[in-house]
Amino acid sequence: MTMLKHIQRSRFFAVCFLFLFFIFDFHSHAATDVHKEESKSIIPIGAVLDLDSPMGSMANLCMTMAISDFYSAHPNYTTRLQLHSKNANSVLHANLAVVELLKDEDVHGIIGPQVSSEETFFTELGQKVHVPIISFTARTSALPFKENSYFVRTTPDDAIQAKALATIFKGFEWPEVAVLYEDTDYGNQFVSRVNKALQEVEIGLAYMISIFESAEDSHLLKELKKLTMKQTRVFVVHMNPSLGYRLFTLAKGEGLMSEGYAWIITDSLSSFISSMDFDTRVSMEGVLGIRPYVSRSKDLESFQERWKRNMTMKNTSNSVMELNVYGLWAYDTVTALAIAVESIVSGNSTLVNVSRTTNGSDKTILKISTFGPRLLKELSRTHFKGLSGDFQLVGGKLKPSTFEILNVIGTGEKIVGFWTPDRGIIREWSSISETKYSTSTKELRSIIWPGDSITRPKGWAIPASGKLRVGIPLKNGFTEFIGMTTEPRTNHRTGFSIDIFLAVLEVLPFPVNYEFIDDNDTNNSNWSYDDMLRKIPNQMFDVVVGDITIWAPRATHVDFSLPYYESGVVLIVKNKKPFDMWIFVKPLRWDLWLAIIMSCILMGIVLRVLEHRVTSNGIDPMRAQNGRPRTAYWSPVTVLAFPERDMVSNNWSILVLVFWLFMAFILMQSYTANLSAILTVDQLQFAFSDNYFVGCQDASFMKEFLIEQLHISESRLRSYASVDEYHNAMSLGSKNGGIDAIFDEIPYMKLLLNKYDSQYKMVGPTYKTGGFGFAFPVGSPLVSHFSKAILDVTQGPNMTTIEQKNFGPGYSTLDPLSSRISQQTSSLTLYEFARLFFIIGSITIIALFCSETTIGRKVTHKTAYFIHKYFYFKTSKNNSVGCTASVDGDSVQYGVEEIMQNNLSAFAPGEVINEHGIGETVQNGYDETLSQVNSDDVAQNLGMPIDCNMERNS
Repeated sequence: MTMLKHIQRSRFFAVCFLFLFFIFDFHSHAATDVHKEESKSIIPIGAVLDLDSPMGSMANLCMTMAISDFYSAHPNYTTRLQLHSKNANSVLHANLAVVELLKDEDVHGIIGPQVSSEETFFTELGQKVHVPIISFTARTSALPFKENSYFVRTTPDDAIQAKALATIFKGFEWPEVAVLYEDTDYGNQFVSRVNKALQEVEIGLAYMISIFESAEDSHLLKELKKLTMKQTRVFVVHMNPSLGYRLFTLAKGEGLMSEGYAWIITDSLSSFISSMDFDTRVSMEGVLGIRPYVSRSKDLESFQERWKRNMTMKNTSNSVMELNVYGLWAYDTVTALAIAVESIVSGNSTLVNVSRTTNGSDKTILKISTFGPRLLKELSRTHFKGLSGDFQLVGGKLKPSTFEILNVIGTGEKIVGFWTPDRGIIREWSSISETKYSTSTKELRSIIWPGDSITRPKGWAIPASGKLRVGIPLKNGFTEFIGMTTEPRTNHRTGFSIDIFLAVLEVLPFPVNYEFIDDNDTNNSNWSYDDMLRKIPNQMFDVVVGDITIWAPRATHVDFSLPYYESGVVLIVKNKKPFDMWIFVKPLRWDLWLAIIMSCILMGIVLRVLEHRVTSNGIDPMRAQNGRPRTAYWSPVTVLAFPERDMVSNNWSILVLVFWLFMAFILMQSYTANLSAILTVDQLQFAFSDNYFVGCQDASFMKEFLIEQLHISESRLRSYASVDEYHNAMSLGSKNGGIDAIFDEIPYMKLLLNKYDSQYKMVGPTYKTGGFGFAFPVGSPLVSHFSKAILDVTQGPNMTTIEQKNFGPGYSTLDPLSSRISQQTSSLTLYEFARLFFIIGSITIIALFCSETTIGRKVTHKTAYFIHKYFYFKTSKNNSVGCTASVDGDSVQYGVEEIMQNNLSAFAPGEVINEHGIGETVQNGYDETLSQVNSDDVAQNLGMPIDCNMERNS
């Protein structure tokens, strides 16, 4: 027993010893940990959130867990972030909270704001005190990063999301979309980015509807009813969850979630789909959405499990929001701050310098941070793999990431594809990069659209009224285009424009129910086509059909189809013939007539001078000697009438007459051509002056066109409504209350000319217009379909039938108008032929100089002598040529130079060439001189035959 007690006592002491040892060891370790924690550098960071909201509560828990997770994974770090969270459920509370954090807590960075209305004050204050303002919710910024460098967004920019949306719309081939957005700064900036992205892919932004967050359901219903009256069926929703949920619930009740509609939500809604209630999710069935893609990982799954446990342990009465990408961005934001702070402090051997200078200009005595600029710089360099993906800031915002495309189906959602900045639309996401950018939605999985439809909505439809309201003008004039009568078979108005419209409807790839609505305002004397077109934006008409001219000022409030009838503005005048008894004089102007007469007289004098030296030898025996001087005077004229007669003998006279004939031939051809033009082309010299009045069509754009484009005084314009009114006014003339000219479009003027062809004509240039087309609301998708159908009709075989039905047999829009338009001619002047007269005058002067002056004759003879001598010298060098005469067996050889010497005497009557090559005058006159000598004369005088042969070798 004693032994047993001893053993028990020993065990007791051992247990006490172990207990005391563990107590001592625990206190020593605790003291060590406390000492280590006290040696850490504490960096205070502020956060301004609405902790009473699901979003703020979720984000605050994520940031708290981020600090705990980061320093648990890095216990040896020498810095510790200290998070100071402030609750702010209004803009005023948020502004006060940020001031308190800067003044009382000396924070070096602030996470916030949570809503866009707080951004302006936060960013201005952060810029002033050099403290980074870091937002995990802001998707846009009012100022560029260079001007607001202390505002950092740890979210991707909305411009990337807008580009993704535009690519998806292009892939679905939607011609236009409408945007419903929350009326905030973020919402307005988002619409601006979407509009720019849509323009790049040539998709129209039909209209935009802004809605306040506090809007009542009645206001939402009013805006939704407007959507049923629109043709656009593609709607983009960019709102906060509370407003967006109410919108879709009401939209389903209005029938806007039925087949044919397409709804696309941005990440402002799609990121919170997991937090929707059952009724809201059912109302959004068939909706397509995009949101930033978060790749799955073990760290993310572990964090989600721990986050759910912590959220459940928080005994809060607020509604619980499921974890989404905004919570992950908040988590990564705190992690990035912890990494940046550690990088700054680890580079210094001393504690972080947190001293600040006082800003005396601020009544709250805020301090300028010396740590904030270094924190901002290091934060921009931070790059790591976070829960939301790669964390890297570029230009003060998160680097663009991949978006996933989801489809709301039943009570869940389905990922149908992805969009990446460099690859476009893809079916499966992978890290393998491809250079080809895809816009094809065929890469996507099958999509369930609203109304449980699997057919892609075409993006537009006829309004809910069920019929296309077609407005047509009601006017009395030019009924060939829009008639006043109704066709019994179809109960439609008649006319060319109506027939074209009906033919286009048959070509459209879809059926269209329509009803014609007459514009009754045509009874108003001030009515015009522009008044009718202004009713399209007011939703009184869906389309206007008629002889509507496509004109630039009208295109500001309506869209036009391609023209179904080409047009232009022309001038019509009376067809007056300018013929009279002196018309033969008009081809040449008076100065040219005078020049021709004077040249004939001068040419006769010149020929008389040149011919006075010619002797009687060679004179036509039928012509008397005393008649030769008179003939010389008339040679320029008589040579034209008697070209076979030998009028002149002098070689220089012949030269002059040759050039004169050349000039006369040109003048005669020009005269004939111009006279033909005068006799065949109608002439009218028309000019606008105070004595003239010009007619134009009533109620059209012509009056404004003439005043603004052609600068014609309004007081000189008179309006008419039909072809007959035009004709009556032109018959009266300006002096009798009518007009002298008409300015109107070609289609109307062709009708006038077809009816009164011999009385009027088109003159001057054609001023181009856009032609006749159909008018639609701005951005209407029907424009492209009608334009394609118009091409099929106007270029088809039925076009001629429609024209002749309304305009009469033989009529065609392809009939050219050039033959009807006058090309005015004018008299030819001396200026056009001045060079010709100069050439003839120069030749005449040269002839007179060479023939009638001693110097000229000597130069001429000497030149001729040397030319002949050079020619015969070159010939005799290769072929020795001579003339041998045989007389009784004896031969007499005459050299070439002797014969040439005798022949050269014939160059000038009364002169011979001596041995020096100089012409000498024979005293006894031309009849007493030697005749021109040739080889035949020599043979005859000597009585011997001449045999001219080449020398032969013996």
